[in-house]
Amino acid sequence: MQLLELHSGNRVPALGLGTWKMAGDEARIAVQTAIELGYRHIDCAWIYENESDIGRAFELCIRGGQIAREDLWVTSKLWNDSHQKQRVRPALETTLHDLRLEFLDLYLMHWPIAHQSGMARPETGDGYVSLDEVPLSETWMAMKQCQSAGLCRNIGVSNFNIIKLESLITETGIVPAVNQVELHPYLQQCELLEFCQQHEILVTAYSPLGSGDRPEAMKRKNEPSLFNDPLICQLARKHNVSSASVLIAWAVQRGTVVIPKTSTVSRMRENLAASEMKLADDEMQAITGLDRDYRYVDGKFWEIDDSPYTANTLWNE
Repeated sequence: MQLLELHSGNRVPALGLGTWKMAGDEARIAVQTAIELGYRHIDCAWIYENESDIGRAFELCIRGGQIAREDLWVTSKLWNDSHQKQRVRPALETTLHDLRLEFLDLYLMHWPIAHQSGMARPETGDGYVSLDEVPLSETWMAMKQCQSAGLCRNIGVSNFNIIKLESLITETGIVPAVNQVELHPYLQQCELLEFCQQHEILVTAYSPLGSGDRPEAMKRKNEPSLFNDPLICQLARKHNVSSASVLIAWAVQRGTVVIPKTSTVSRMRENLAASEMKLADDEMQAITGLDRDYRYVDGKFWEIDDSPYTANTLWNE
């Protein structure tokens, strides 16, 4: 499998298994199966509420001799209610306990959004904290301390735009190893990708297939389908693969990490094969024309009355 290098020198597998929306035994079995098939990169997060199940899979695979810990890349993410500097390390320690690991390969700040301590999903605006009160730089420096303590090998961010990346780097002097953002042919984020490449920030693409199985409350009417896009379907027929394979190949060929979620064994195999697939230059160029700046995960769920956050300010649109 192709490996992409971080500015630390560590190398991350270009294809990972996303675990958002997996629950209980589904998550445990999916991760075990993925490792058996050859996956070496698992993307997790505390808010997915399945890290203890994934940890059981890690324990079974590592202690059973199926894989060595050093051959496995594990990412997790700091949730919004633990941005206060005194809460960052305990949050990471909870994740490590649940995942049954001594360290993470990568720890990300999940969103540039802060909640009141211990409020995972605020239902009113007073559950949020402005970034003036809890600056991203404060959270970032606490994450750096966790890295220095050996609890994570690399630190990065997620859902950061260029302005927030520039501010974080300027204020702290510490460049994120990774920025994980929504990325697919309908949201190509070329300017952000170029900025990250210039600063040696590796980009990870989440929702690379359009996240059609995300909660209904996060969906809009008449959403465009990547799977049914005429060009994507045409290329899939040409290469005798699925639309998902074309989307994964496109993402990897752009130099990004891609983390499609699936618990279906046949699709896991298909996605592995897709990560090695090559599209021709003219095919890659044709896909460029599909960009429509369309977000499936649009951030509007942060727009609660009296919350300091809006989708527009989140993305600076």
